[in-house]
Amino acid sequence: MSVANDTAPSGTDRVPSRDVLKALGDNTRYAIYLELARSARPLRTAEISEALGLHNNTVRPHLDRMREAGLIDVTTDGRGEVGRPQHRFSLAAEAPSLGLEPPTVPVLAKMVLNMAERLQASAADAFAVGETEGAGRAAGYAAYPSALEALVDDLDRLGFDPVVAESDTPDNAVVAFANCPFAAFAESHPDLVCGLHHGLVAGFVETMGDAEVAEFCSIVHRTPCQVELTSH
Repeated sequence: MSVANDTAPSGTDRVPSRDVLKALGDNTRYAIYLELARSARPLRTAEISEALGLHNNTVRPHLDRMREAGLIDVTTDGRGEVGRPQHRFSLAAEAPSLGLEPPTVPVLAKMVLNMAERLQASAADAFAVGETEGAGRAAGYAAYPSALEALVDDLDRLGFDPVVAESDTPDNAVVAFANCPFAAFAESHPDLVCGLHHGLVAGFVETMGDAEVAEFCSIVHRTPCQVELTSH
């Protein structure tokens, strides 16, 4: 009988190292891991703290420990307070799944996209499918004061990390997608994936009734991954 060491074997049956197991042995770090595993987008420290009911200063050292163990990755952008970069955390690509992430979902998505191309589905077909989904999702936002607020909330739930900005056109608003959970598939199937997203947004906004899509910029546009809305 061999004795396990700290080096994980290669392949899909890779066993977590002792350092990883020690990092996850702490209840707070394990709770953070669960939040990141369940999120469709990278999370800020404040979002993790709020979800767990902890202070930011309590969460930060745990995040540092998890980075040292190779469990999480961090990206930085400039959307925080002046002089303070905004850090966003996500599970590292090499982090153990622990049975939390459904590995069949990306496989299924890839197969469905390949099947759509095999059947010669067009961007218009993708738009129609997305439009139906968007209309259905909007039904749960009937009490929201505006289509813009409802759309931003729904896109955030889906992991697009939406950012609202003013448009050059009066009374219009631009919603940029700071994160795209479909990015890996959009790069290889832009017409289908971005068509689905375009339809989803259009169907959602049309159902809300007080706005419409003025322009949708896909991953291939000069100003990619954003939608401009105009109010009625």
